[in-house]
Amino acid sequence: MIGERMKVLQVGKFYPPHMGGIETHVQVLSRELQKRVNVEVLVASETKDEEEFWDDRVKVTRVGTRLKLSGAPLCPGLSSKIRRAKADLVHLHLPNPPAILSYLASGHRGQVIATYHSDIVRQQFLAKAFDPILRLFLRKCAAIIATSEKYVKTSPVLSDYVDRCRIIPYGIPIKQFSTYDSVEIARIRKQYGPRLIISVGRLIYYKGFMHLIDAMRNIDGHLLIVGDGHLREDLENRARANNVFHKITFLGEVHNDDTVPYYHAADVFALASIARSEAFGIVQLEAMTCGKPVVNTDLDSGVPWVSLHEQTGLTVPPNDPLALAGAINKLLDDPELRETYGRAARNRVDDEFDQDVMLERMVELYSEVLSLPVDEKSQSVPPFHPKTSSSAELGSSSFFMSSADANQLRQK
Repeated sequence: MIGERMKVLQVGKFYPPHMGGIETHVQVLSRELQKRVNVEVLVASETKDEEEFWDDRVKVTRVGTRLKLSGAPLCPGLSSKIRRAKADLVHLHLPNPPAILSYLASGHRGQVIATYHSDIVRQQFLAKAFDPILRLFLRKCAAIIATSEKYVKTSPVLSDYVDRCRIIPYGIPIKQFSTYDSVEIARIRKQYGPRLIISVGRLIYYKGFMHLIDAMRNIDGHLLIVGDGHLREDLENRARANNVFHKITFLGEVHNDDTVPYYHAADVFALASIARSEAFGIVQLEAMTCGKPVVNTDLDSGVPWVSLHEQTGLTVPPNDPLALAGAINKLLDDPELRETYGRAARNRVDDEFDQDVMLERMVELYSEVLSLPVDEKSQSVPPFHPKTSSSAELGSSSFFMSSADANQLRQK
């Protein structure tokens, strides 16, 4: 089917320049896939108007949004768009309850898979009410992609579908972050001074910026926060109340390409996330590609697996400003340790998280899925049983959930 240019429809929530890890992943994946398959992208518009455009030879349609439910965009036209696309394979990016409903209503008769980026963590009432529909959809999926084995093991949903789970970590365009403007880096360092910390993400609760701001009371350095969100005013007020506003610069939204010199100018990257909504932390990869050591938190998600404690940085307990401050100070005070961790961080991205590796794994999965029969009566597919031999072929990252882990989870 690859030789015949299969048609793949990516269905996400939003698309860049809307900032977010999932949005960035969908863009990177789609841009790379179009070299091998026919790709279209369907996402929600931020307005009621529909917009169609091309992004690096990828056709992207933003479907008009009528209203939002707990932050999830409701797009009445999405189901008909899915149906008319007549894709060989539909690839949904979750969590996105309205998109699941639209897919189920679309009558699509080809194969469907999902990337399960995160559980629904905060909106527990919504998650409980939607759970039967989510599970109905997951039973229709030929495969469910997770970005780390740890997330499969700790998810109350994925642990029931281990036979269908495939582990494909995020990959990023390494070259994009390896090319930098030395003049701009010098300007940033001159403007903000030495001992520079950077943190990147939307200003929302689970990113833990409030604890990073509290930590600055005990850090001799300057923090750059890249990103925007509804908590910005609260965070700025918190910085003032802690008498650290002069040590923090809120840069707002910065385009993905324009963040590169900020990463290179910084001494340390900090990810202070506090909930498993932070399933992976793609921004860690961006900083690691720039050779920066990472301070992250010990969440029950893929975050501490991406940057490894005392190998590519330091991992501290979540919700602990003093521990954050201690780890950041340790790195700021020790240039040799920063260099050692930063070099290991770059090597880890090269080995495990290159977008080319992700693409090969994704295309292999697509080919396997399209070789499976579809039950025309139920529009479902047989359980997906991966070839256990492929794990060794793909290096140290686990591509498949092992049979031993699967059996252990089933027995719980």
